[in-house]
Amino acid sequence: MPAPSVSEFIARMSAAFVPEKAAGMDATIQLKLTGTQPGEWFITIKDNQCTFSQGMANAARLTVTADSGDFIKIFTGQMDGMQAFLQGKHRIIGDMTLALKLLSLFKMR
Repeated sequence: MPAPSVSEFIARMSAAFVPEKAAGMDATIQLKLTGTQPGEWFITIKDNQCTFSQGMANAARLTVTADSGDFIKIFTGQMDGMQAFLQGKHRIIGDMTLALKLLSLFKMR
């Protein structure tokens, strides 16, 4: 089965959001995806709700830059996010605490 497109995957992420993991959170996360499916998306988490938008956020607490294929692999558990970060496969700028919590906000596996 071929890998989903980034747009399809983002739709799945939206449906897989776990609101109770985001209690009290007010954050915008910028995604800068490169590779075969480049694009920019941002995630807004506020009031236990999550929205995804295409484009650049006005102000993001966290910016994640990654290859689009690696991004999907990390969120589906096919690639360890911490290992990928240590190997330079993606960059994180901003709130590292939020970065560490990011995977737990979505039940993708």
